[in-house]
Amino acid sequence: MGMYCNQCEEAAKDTACTVRGVCGKDETVSNLQDVLIYALKGLSLVAVTARNAGVVDAAVSRVLVEGLFATITNANFDKAVFVARIREAIAVREELKKKLAARGIKLPANLHDSARFNPNTEIEMLDAWTSASFLAIENADVRALRSLVIFGLKGMAAYVEHAGNLGKRDRGIVEFAERALAATVDDGLDAAALTALVLETGKYGVDAMALLDGANTGAYGNPEPTTVQLGVRSNPGILISGHDLKDLEELLIQTAGSGVDVYTHGEMLPAHYYPGFKKFGNFVGNYGSAWWKQTEEFDAFNGPVLLTTNCLVPPKANYMARIFTTGESGFPGCVHIADREDGGTKDFSALIEMARTCAPPKELERGTITGGFAHAAVDAVAPAVVEAVKNGAIKRFFVMAGCDGRMKGRDYYTEFAEALPKDTVILTAGCAKFRYNKLNLGDICGIPRVLDAGQCNDSYSLALTALKLKDAFGVADVNDLPISFNIAWYEQKAVIVLLALLHLGFRNIHLGPTLPAFLSPNVVTVLVNNFGIAGIGSVEDDVKLFMGA
Repeated sequence: MGMYCNQCEEAAKDTACTVRGVCGKDETVSNLQDVLIYALKGLSLVAVTARNAGVVDAAVSRVLVEGLFATITNANFDKAVFVARIREAIAVREELKKKLAARGIKLPANLHDSARFNPNTEIEMLDAWTSASFLAIENADVRALRSLVIFGLKGMAAYVEHAGNLGKRDRGIVEFAERALAATVDDGLDAAALTALVLETGKYGVDAMALLDGANTGAYGNPEPTTVQLGVRSNPGILISGHDLKDLEELLIQTAGSGVDVYTHGEMLPAHYYPGFKKFGNFVGNYGSAWWKQTEEFDAFNGPVLLTTNCLVPPKANYMARIFTTGESGFPGCVHIADREDGGTKDFSALIEMARTCAPPKELERGTITGGFAHAAVDAVAPAVVEAVKNGAIKRFFVMAGCDGRMKGRDYYTEFAEALPKDTVILTAGCAKFRYNKLNLGDICGIPRVLDAGQCNDSYSLALTALKLKDAFGVADVNDLPISFNIAWYEQKAVIVLLALLHLGFRNIHLGPTLPAFLSPNVVTVLVNNFGIAGIGSVEDDVKLFMGA
């Protein structure tokens, strides 16, 4: 076995990728990512002690958040990045130790190896993988619970970094991440304590999503119902994918008046819903669909493509020269746009110059799609929604948020949406929506049957919507509402969304197309018995189950 990775829904044979990741990462990158997480655990151990002694280093927060984010599935495939991050994490850890020593504060003599190991070369780092691998945790239940925490922290880190790019930070979230990572090497924590830590991770997941929601709306206004164009114009274009709205803003500012149009792809689609982006005349529309179709769609686009975060598929040779990465995304051979300096902006001039030499995008489709139903927009239509439920026009809401993916079994979500009764409404967020957001499902009393709140982090907005409906209907428990959860997952941001929903009190969530491979049978039993977590079945059976038929 050369690697062991089961952090995403595509884990080989529903167990783990042990030769090469289905995502495309090789053994070296996978193992270096594990070693980076191991180094961050050790850094966290020392940072917790330092913080308790009043020694705080801002570099710890940055290294922790960036490192966790970089290891998310489909974010970065460049081994040089992980070698550098491992070195940086260890350097910051050792500097903290020096500061503690200067104050006469001693660390425990039996300090965990993750806080002591100090590889210099890539080979030495890879030699540490045996200790860093999740397989080093022999107890399957402990491994599963620690995985829930660590993968949840990875998703949380993504949201924290996006908020930070817009100047919004929350020290409490990062302090929890330090404490939680340190706890994952504490062999004294039993299953009950680890389960409590998992739920606490969900609490801070809510905080992280609220932080990002405030950052996005504070910078660009509240999303509003918006019709987005799917066709193309005759100008050359730049395609932007991923999640980071600050990158989009700077790209739009730099392309204004250049004759180059900007299109969104994948999870960047919801940017069209924000008032702050509507002033840009060259912000044209959305091109293509979910992340996994990018090998075809990026090729057809003709112009440069900017990947701002994860959801990168290893590019094909015929368009690789047009792929630019930034932030935590990266791929060997692709140009990486450097981070902005404090108070500065990123430089996208290379993309603009390339775009001017390229043909306009090849048209993939025509028409429009509508979205922008985040919590503020739903407030405006809430009375109509409540009335529609009371008079029987709407029988049930279905939260179908989460991730899309390339596996054939995900056709289930398209078929499920088509099979739902006409008196039901779908609440969605994340790229899972591309399975049904272009279907002609109609409306109910003027309310679209697919209400798209935005990106995966806007699942928080869906939770707020449900909680507001609870108050509007005067029920004591949100689970008494006519709302069912049928969520698709793929990577670690979906893990933190799930934990956040559990923290908020939502139960009986169905998760698919498969349950996470990193869960042990005993942990699955706990989730089923305590929270009503379930998988999916056939479309026909599930519709009957949810509708109470």
